[in-house]
Amino acid sequence: MYLTRFRGTPESIGKRTGAMLAKSGSDFFTLTELDDFQKKFGRRSQQILFSLFPDLCTETEHAAEAINMPRERLASWLMTLGCCYEPMGCTAFAFRFCGKTYYGRNNDLPPALRKVCQSALYLPEKHNRFLMNTSSFINGEEGLNEHGLAAAMTFVPPFPHEIKAGINSVFLVRILLEYCTCTQDALLLLKDLPIASACNILLADKSGFLAVAECSPQEVQIRKSEAYIFAANHFYSEKMKPHSPLADGPYRSAERVKTCRTALANISGDPTEFAQQLLAGRFGFMCAYRRAENFDTVWASVFCLNDLLVRRADGNPARAKFKTDARAALL
Repeated sequence: MYLTRFRGTPESIGKRTGAMLAKSGSDFFTLTELDDFQKKFGRRSQQILFSLFPDLCTETEHAAEAINMPRERLASWLMTLGCCYEPMGCTAFAFRFCGKTYYGRNNDLPPALRKVCQSALYLPEKHNRFLMNTSSFINGEEGLNEHGLAAAMTFVPPFPHEIKAGINSVFLVRILLEYCTCTQDALLLLKDLPIASACNILLADKSGFLAVAECSPQEVQIRKSEAYIFAANHFYSEKMKPHSPLADGPYRSAERVKTCRTALANISGDPTEFAQQLLAGRFGFMCAYRRAENFDTVWASVFCLNDLLVRRADGNPARAKFKTDARAALL
């Protein structure tokens, strides 16, 4: 996983992002090819995103310039991620233990994407500082900000006819980290944002306010807890199940949720080590995908929100060791 750092204005952050993309040598015109539905969805969605968050427009524009690509093309592709482009797995949870809040996540993707993943530290001039882990750029799957707020998305298979122009889950994560200070702030902002597609947004803060927003373009259902909470790749609330064609989700999602629910009801020992062991599958199925599935945990994270501690395994946590990310001291 690449470790990156972005500081300053949206313009300077965008230019640095673009310089890194140009240096990678990737063929971004091939990467960003979209079908007619995705193009139409992407154009409409970026108009919504950029009207609400113009700094993201500036950042994307300067990133696109560096790779000689029209901003609209790059932005359209970014808007399809985690929405109507590719399936993703992932399991996330948060819990309270001895007065502190902890968060954990397995990020599950096709193994070929492991080489493009990055952990990005953002130090913007005007907004929250935050550390965001992503298999893309500009947006992300999870993160922790300077106020001790953690935000994470998990993919939920949508009905294609329910997808609407709006903000996708990975941009929701970026926005909530950059603009919110606590779970309550994040829920209030989320309520006013147009959701593009089915997803779960897990939120936790250092006060112990734990929540999962089960989202679709048609409605949002909030689950709250004072002890522990979890999300995988299906809707847990009965009210939301009609918004996804897979009631139990893909990639054994229901089994991963069962493992989390059982383990989190019986927390013991060191909480950071417990979270790492849970992600590694010591308490039941979490990341032991079969090779034939062409699917694996490409990274795993554990945060202590009160201490701004970030630990990450760069690979499947059943095999890769967790290491502390010293950059979190800059939050």
